[in-house]
Amino acid sequence: MKKLFVLGMGLCLVLAFSSCKSSESAYKKAYEKAKQNELAEAAEQKETVVEAAPVVEAAPVATPAPVAPAPVREEKVELVSGDGLKAFSVVCGSFGVKANADGLKSTLDGHGYNAKVVYNAERNMYRVVVSSFDTREEAAAARDAFKAKYPNREDFQGSWLLYRIY
Repeated sequence: MKKLFVLGMGLCLVLAFSSCKSSESAYKKAYEKAKQNELAEAAEQKETVVEAAPVVEAAPVATPAPVAPAPVREEKVELVSGDGLKAFSVVCGSFGVKANADGLKSTLDGHGYNAKVVYNAERNMYRVVVSSFDTREEAAAARDAFKAKYPNREDFQGSWLLYRIY
C-alpha cells in the first residue's frame, strides 16, 4: 500500500513538472514582440516627411501680450519655522519628514534666501517656502526668477505657488 502511494505521488510530481511551461519564455516572447512593434513605429515615423510651413514675419508689438495667470494651490498651512508668511508663497520643496524640510531651508538660507517651513496638517506635509508675497503676480514673477536661477535643479524646476487659506 505504501509503495503504491509513493509511486502515485512520484507520478503526480513528474506530470506536474513536465506539463508546466516556463513562464519566462512567454514573458520574453511578449517583450520581443513589443520591442519589434516599437522599432517598426519608429521606422514609420522616420519615413513620414513633414513639410515646413512658410515663415511669416510678424510686425513688432508695442505692448507685451498678457501672461496667463500662474496656477495656484490653496492649502491651509501653519508657519513652523521662519517669519512673515504672506498670502501667496513660492514653494520649492515638499517633505513628509520635518528634518528634510529643515535641511532644504538651511541650504536656501545659505544661498541668501529667507526660507520658511510651513506645515499642511491635512496632507501631513512640510512645505519649504522660498519667498512670500501679497499678490499672485509678484509670487509668479519670483517663482519664474527662482527657476531661472537654478536651471539644472530639477527639484526647483517643479516650484509652485501656494495660496494660504486661514
